[in-house]
Amino acid sequence: MEEFDRDDAIMTNPAHIDAVDLEVVKASLSGIVQEMQNSLFRTGFSTIVRESQDASCAVMNARGEVVAQHVVLPLHIGAFPACCGAVLREFVGAIAEGDAFIINHPYDGGSPHAPDMAVITPVFFLAELVGFCGSIAHKSDIGGPVPGSCSGQAREIFNEGLHLPAVRYQSQFKTSTDIERIIAANSRTPELVLGDIRGQIGADRLGERRLNELLAKYSLHKVLACFDRLFELGEAKVRAAVAEWADGRYEAERFVDDDGIELNKAVRIHVVVEKKGDSIHFDFSGSADQTRGPANIRPPLAQAACAYCLISLIDPHMYVSSGLLKAFTIHARDGSVLNPHFPAPVNTYNPTIHALVDAIFGAVSALVPDKVRADGSGSRSIILGGRGSNAGKGYVQYEIIAGGAGARATKDGNSGITVNQSNARIAPIEIIESEFPTRMQRFELIRDSGGAGSHRGGLGICREYLNLQDARFSIRSMKHLIAPNGCAGGATGRTGDIWINPGSNEAKRLPTRYADYPLKSDDVFRLDTPGGGGYGDPFLREPERVMSDVQEGYVSQEAAERDYGVVLRKDGSVWTVDQAATRARRAASPPAPPEGIENSSGRKR
Repeated sequence: MEEFDRDDAIMTNPAHIDAVDLEVVKASLSGIVQEMQNSLFRTGFSTIVRESQDASCAVMNARGEVVAQHVVLPLHIGAFPACCGAVLREFVGAIAEGDAFIINHPYDGGSPHAPDMAVITPVFFLAELVGFCGSIAHKSDIGGPVPGSCSGQAREIFNEGLHLPAVRYQSQFKTSTDIERIIAANSRTPELVLGDIRGQIGADRLGERRLNELLAKYSLHKVLACFDRLFELGEAKVRAAVAEWADGRYEAERFVDDDGIELNKAVRIHVVVEKKGDSIHFDFSGSADQTRGPANIRPPLAQAACAYCLISLIDPHMYVSSGLLKAFTIHARDGSVLNPHFPAPVNTYNPTIHALVDAIFGAVSALVPDKVRADGSGSRSIILGGRGSNAGKGYVQYEIIAGGAGARATKDGNSGITVNQSNARIAPIEIIESEFPTRMQRFELIRDSGGAGSHRGGLGICREYLNLQDARFSIRSMKHLIAPNGCAGGATGRTGDIWINPGSNEAKRLPTRYADYPLKSDDVFRLDTPGGGGYGDPFLREPERVMSDVQEGYVSQEAAERDYGVVLRKDGSVWTVDQAATRARRAASPPAPPEGIENSSGRKR
């Protein structure tokens, strides 16, 4: 009888992989990426990586496809293959063990914007290239006209700092000091940038070692066959779920406040979702033309946004790999805001991504009604930069600030939380005050900011700072003009705001995106973030829940009656519902829409 080689059989027919072996390899890959991620966060030099955790790690196969990703920033499922693909194109046949490559170019690779630097290292086993380990992490400053390199008034990517195509950063495990000198010379915070890059190298090398251990334990053939099988299972899971949805054509749109240059012009994001059988296609042809300001995004991010929405709708705990990307198709019109021509600016891309995600969820709400949710607050960041008192050393204070999540069909929205694909953390007050010349004066939830509904939208937050020395201030935000939509009869959430010296004679309100405002010592700046939209008729919210919201400070007594039709009485410290007055109030009239509700164009009235 001819001898049977099990590994060869697995290699030629991945469907015959032992189920237990597959689960062990899958769990091991998840563990490797998680360990890489922990290493990166613990060795981070900047607060952006160490505290806000604005970074992701991944393992890829030899074709650059994501085999495993720890989902901190879901957009990177599209960025990793695009960045690794640039490395493969540039260095085909010349990749060796001990190499490390760096790339942050949005057009040559897939970085969302230039501050997001990818470090990619090849993995060799028995002298064969079997894959790559990669990390993408935001950098505190890579040059350009403003501290933090995120100018809301950029008109081309050349206004956005240093751009590196795929370049070899290490050879035979030795770092190119020339490249490090170039990076350092183009940064206001060279120690932080180089420190974070070296942390990425360490995380990638750790991933290499762990992957080699896995390959040695289970054999090259078996592990590579598991890679392919994981792709097949990921695609199959998405297709099976899509097949259960109703066939049809669905569309929705959302608007970004502006592009930072044309402040009176909203940016339209439009999607048509066509579903037939187990296939689903996302067409963004109706979206605006590419913008003059930095509101543009590249197709790898649009693809990742679609994947994120499908994961959320099907199974939030789904194993993440490039197999998911094969389960759907997209079209982003050439020359549009979702597929701009080089060198269109892209650095404040996040508002566009959030609008895109909200539009997709809006379009597919009819397909998956139990997963529908209102719009959330989107994302925003503040950036301060200057020369510190310690011998004039440069600093950049970069913070990602959360808001309210949209209400869901079964739950209220969460308050003070990053939403959609922005999973970074708010930096602790103690860290900010100990590392930067600012003091926190207020950090609190904003009452009545969540959209009213049978399920209430999450509350936005107020974060107010006292500036202790002259600095240059930039803001990139969203939904200061266009409120987060409610759904199923729910009200919109409150819009956001940014003020310099609020309440004083010198008070100044800044646009949603603004670059390089000259803050003086003792100036105060305050960011109010939007609340999430509400879900369902507010008059159907149980009066006792409204009373609880009032007791907790989430809703005012006036809003309880105006928006929810609930009349409350207070005797000392005890609140009660006036049942008769509440019934009469709810019977008399529907809830009044809050000020600033959107009209059909997405602009506020």
